[in-house]
Amino acid sequence: MAYPDDLLVEDEQVVVHRHPHWKMLVVPVVVLLLVVGVASFVAALVSAQSWAPWAWLGLAVAGLALVGRFTVFPVLRWRTTHFVVTDRRVLVREGVLTRKGMDIPLKRISSVQFRQGLLERMLGAGTLAIESDSDESLEFDDVPGVRRVHAVLYNEVGQ
Repeated sequence: MAYPDDLLVEDEQVVVHRHPHWKMLVVPVVVLLLVVGVASFVAALVSAQSWAPWAWLGLAVAGLALVGRFTVFPVLRWRTTHFVVTDRRVLVREGVLTRKGMDIPLKRISSVQFRQGLLERMLGAGTLAIESDSDESLEFDDVPGVRRVHAVLYNEVGQ
């Protein structure tokens, strides 16, 4: 999904647009599979009971609540989180119901660093640290293709 052009200033071009790495979605998918599996198992166990329809209703309500909280909401949070590098600034936007954003002009960036652990190297993700003129280091976790983003950002800052 392209970053919304209406949030860019005139003649500003998107260089890199990323959502957080897909590894953030592993736990929500596991929760979904567990909830469906356990609910199906329990529904089969109580199917011979006279009160089975009420148990199925309770299982459906509990299952939907768990899936909503631990699967749907994290997926929406992942989908609405954007890390964008343009030819003028770095933008971060996140939030589902309430939005939070931060812009860092490229001319105020003094250094760019990245870190990757072993698992992150295998998955191609990492942490990007951007230091601005205010000596405040900002860290962005789970950036996919962090080495490429680092190189592109370094190239943009150096121009």
